[in-house]
Amino acid sequence: MEHLDQKKKITIMISIMATMLFAALNQTIVGTALPRIIAELGGMEYYSWVFTIYMLTSSITTILVGKLSDMYGRKPFILTGIAIFITGSFLSGTSGTIIQLVVYRGIQGFGAGMIMSTAFASIGDLFAPRERGRWQGLMSASFGLASVFGPTLGGYIVDHFEWHWVFWVFLPVGLIAMGLIWSLFPTVPRKEKASIDYAGSLFLTLTMVPMLLAFSWAGSKYAWGSAQVLGLFAAAVIALLVFLFIERAARNPVLPLSLFRSSIFTVSNASGFLLGAGMFGAIMYMPFFVQGVLGTSATNSGFVTMPMMLSLVIGSALGGQIISRTGKYKWLAFAGMTFMTVGLLLMSFMTASTSMGLIVAYMIMVGTGVGFGMPVFTLTVQNAAEPRLLGVATASSQLFRSLGGTIGVSLMGTVLAHRIATRMMELGGTEAAAGPAPSVSPDVAERLKALGNPQLLLDPPKLAELRETFPESMRGMFDNLVAKLHDALGYGLSGVFLTGCFIVTGALVLTLFLKEVPLSSAMKRKGEEGQAPAPTPTSPTSPTAPAGAGTGATQANAGG
Repeated sequence: MEHLDQKKKITIMISIMATMLFAALNQTIVGTALPRIIAELGGMEYYSWVFTIYMLTSSITTILVGKLSDMYGRKPFILTGIAIFITGSFLSGTSGTIIQLVVYRGIQGFGAGMIMSTAFASIGDLFAPRERGRWQGLMSASFGLASVFGPTLGGYIVDHFEWHWVFWVFLPVGLIAMGLIWSLFPTVPRKEKASIDYAGSLFLTLTMVPMLLAFSWAGSKYAWGSAQVLGLFAAAVIALLVFLFIERAARNPVLPLSLFRSSIFTVSNASGFLLGAGMFGAIMYMPFFVQGVLGTSATNSGFVTMPMMLSLVIGSALGGQIISRTGKYKWLAFAGMTFMTVGLLLMSFMTASTSMGLIVAYMIMVGTGVGFGMPVFTLTVQNAAEPRLLGVATASSQLFRSLGGTIGVSLMGTVLAHRIATRMMELGGTEAAAGPAPSVSPDVAERLKALGNPQLLLDPPKLAELRETFPESMRGMFDNLVAKLHDALGYGLSGVFLTGCFIVTGALVLTLFLKEVPLSSAMKRKGEEGQAPAPTPTSPTSPTAPAGAGTGATQANAGG
């Protein structure tokens, strides 16, 4: 699609970014609204499934559609993805039971996977490697914007309107974006007929589903050593071995193993995996500190954590501009991982007495690091892959980052629970969980047991309400247990942020091995219809590409 004029490319990108923002907002807006939705629909036991089903369906679709869009073009899949997502959003707003909401969120996830996979790959179709940095940065910034405004908007809607509007408010944005892509996005003729790797797709799905479920449930729903979790891990390993066997023999593999022969591709995806683990861990658990340790309200918590997300937006946009101007990316990735590592390390020393100015500074440091790093690893993966594999390579980058986030949050949740339990033992606060003395009535004993759950600290009104239910003579003990719980939560979160620091340190080390190939300002790819490409002069920044070459391999492949 390099033949399109710049104005049309920008218009297409604006419509793609609107689609991305539409999908991202519909994901982030749900978090703050879900407690109210559950209160109306019931089914608290299915609470986590509203998120889990979305993660499963979107992750699976991302990688499968990445390959199919390489074969059939991006346009039909991004349009189909928007249509499915709009349908899922509309149906979610009509849910009458929690089961319906879970099913409709699964439909949303299928659409989101298609949108994410094709949107980032479209940047590679439209722009030369050096120009992609700017747009990758802006696309990553759209996620940050959604994280800034989505939760606040979700809370406002459920407070002032019916919760159904959480899913409906952005539907016009999706329809407008769909119309723009339909009219502006060029239709690419189908490439030479190729077989679809059905067996590989099946076993890739059978690998991902049990693995994601295992990490989602381990440490929360089931113990890490439980039969359920170990069984899911065993099923994932067996399916993975079968998948690798199939892919080695497949004529048109869904995830070509040859991609991993490129050191740039492998290092970039490994770094993205670790970045995702550290990033999602910081974003997920920072509100716990602000609300549970500092005692800030949920509404104000959104404003306190906003600097981290705004710095992510600014860092992504700025980093993309730097890459496009210089054609260099390794130092930016290193700087991003350094910022994240130092920021998470400093966050691990935070206590209830830490000044708000320092807390905000640490969050800005982490957010800037994420913003610098996110666009780089998608860009390098695209630059390392042959043009015919651009879609599946881009999808793999998103998949590894998503897997890192899922696994990272699960591991940090386990660290949090273990350290809280350890601290409560040290403080002699186990009576809250083990039960009080026999002289206390069973009714009061049941209420005291609730203090064994640190999540209670995230809801100050509920905590104050619970305090009022105790006799005056027991309120001193109640306050003492709450103080211990605050201390234990702070101790647990210190371990969470330190774990995130160690994980991102791994990404920092990996960036040292990231081979840097200067990004070209020219498109070097095969003709869209399989015809011989027009001669392309050698770019001064890409000495490995001979004049007139149309092999489709990028410079990165030569270095991989």
